Amino acid sequence: MCAKMLSSIFVSCFLINLITGTYISNLNDACLRCLCHVSGCDLSHGCSDGYCGPYYISRVYWVDAGKPTLPDDSPERKEAYEDCARDYYCSQRIVQGYMAKFGKDCNGDGVTNCFDYMMINHHGPSCSAPLHTTQLGRRRLQLFSQCRFNQLQ
Repeated sequence: MCAKMLSSIFVSCFLINLITGTYISNLNDACLRCLCHVSGCDLSHGCSDGYCGPYYISRVYWVDAGKPTLPDDSPERKEAYEDCARDYYCSQRIVQGYMAKFGKDCNGDGVTNCFDYMMINHHGPSCSAPLHTTQLGRRRLQLFSQCRFNQLQ
């Protein structure tokens, strides 16, 4: 019975990975919503100052994430980055790809979780510096705490 259950879990994880392209533990829908909230999550945001979409994704971030695109698009098309970053679901795939590449325990608590992903989005892959030392970092901590509190309600 235990072997059959483990086999089912393995198949389920394999199918999730096959369908979405990546699976990262702790990077679930609730975490993605909080990462979006911390970024501003303006679904009508086009592109400005080199950042696009609800997650305010840069071209470099998109490239580091593996250049995800909308279905039937090519990463070589000039506007592929902008079109994907402006689309809520495609931009989530960008974040997932980036975290698959750079995800790690930023705060040294022994767990890689949504707080670490938020720090990576703020600092990039070298994410160990505390957020409370800058005004933007303190704002992001506040937004993250607000989001996590609202999800517990």
